[in-house]
Amino acid sequence: MNVHAQPQLTQAEMALIEAFGERQSLLPGDGDVMVRRDNAVEALKGGLPTKRIESWHYTNLRTLLTVVPGFDPAAKAKALAPVVEGSAVVSVLNGASAAKFPAVEGVSFARLSDKLTDGSFAPALDLYGSDDAIGALNVAFVADGVLVDVADGVELEKPIELQNLQAGGQSHVRLAARVGKGAKAVILERQAGEGATLTSSVSQLTLDDGADVTWLIVQEQPETASHLAQFKAWIGKDAKLTLFIMNAGGKLVRQEIVVATKGEGADFQLRGVNLLAGDTHTDVTMVLDHSVPHTTSTEVIRNVVTGKARGVFQGRINVHQYAQKTDAKMACNTLLLSDDGEFSTKPELEIFADDVQCGHGATVTEIDHGHLFYLMARGIDEKTARGLLVKAFVAEVIEELDDEQIVEALESRLDEWFATHG
Repeated sequence: MNVHAQPQLTQAEMALIEAFGERQSLLPGDGDVMVRRDNAVEALKGGLPTKRIESWHYTNLRTLLTVVPGFDPAAKAKALAPVVEGSAVVSVLNGASAAKFPAVEGVSFARLSDKLTDGSFAPALDLYGSDDAIGALNVAFVADGVLVDVADGVELEKPIELQNLQAGGQSHVRLAARVGKGAKAVILERQAGEGATLTSSVSQLTLDDGADVTWLIVQEQPETASHLAQFKAWIGKDAKLTLFIMNAGGKLVRQEIVVATKGEGADFQLRGVNLLAGDTHTDVTMVLDHSVPHTTSTEVIRNVVTGKARGVFQGRINVHQYAQKTDAKMACNTLLLSDDGEFSTKPELEIFADDVQCGHGATVTEIDHGHLFYLMARGIDEKTARGLLVKAFVAEVIEELDDEQIVEALESRLDEWFATHG
């Protein structure tokens, strides 16, 4: 008989378990919700993921998450001006949803705390796998968030911006959205804060048949923050999801993407920009399921690494047996600006269908000195010339969004990051 000793819990793991015991009575939820919370805590008691778990090989959460701040009831985050002018802003401040929602024709909003209390949200709290550490952390502690429902056929003229903002301590939030048949919407998820924080944020999106959604994630946490996030989406027949992610902050960041095509003609487009500096660690991990015939996807990730920053992109595409005529492509391109920085790329294709077009590629390079010399020979100083080349490398992905106002807003954030880290 083999006896497996339970690993001794780290200080961070013990802090999480003790925090649940202290907050359990304060968390909303009926019996079904509380059962899921208890199961999530049991999963946490087994220890945070280490590099022995394949999907966490490059992000040893057990050693990287060393400090867990307490919950700070006195922390007061304030809503920010929207990234895109004119957007309808919905705020979750220090884990609590605002009491009032903007009036947007064809869109309804609800507080997650209400849906936890009556138990109607319980099925959506199920974990997606045995290594779903972020989901387990979020299920254990989530107390509030926002639900968005876009009615069938509605075409929103302005984006909806979901702000998740923290001003210290811990924060655990859920953002859920359904976009109805034939509807069209732009939703911007903004993750930001100040101070030493630990956040978990899970976003869930359902696209009904024929829906067209652009979902943007702008993550600008301070370099003292640990940010653990998950985005899950289900794409219906002839529906299109364009997901754009910009990581430009955080001490420890793990952004998971879990997407499933559920109807023929579904299309998924991922564009990502990781701006990594200082002594930080950022991990973007994607699992994409092509489970029905005639679906398409393209993923393009651009990374800029400077200082002692470490980055990861893991992209796994599963093409199921009945998913014939799948067309899937994936590329990850990295620009290293420092000898001390590093970036790890792990593309995976698991294909069980025989009539598909699938491929992946990855590149790592530094600034082309010939291009740099060309610009400097025309009177541009070296720092400015480097900034122009780096911005061109990243902006190519942003400009694919094909919305001038959004492109300008994101490029202004590029400029701010380059001004600080260039």
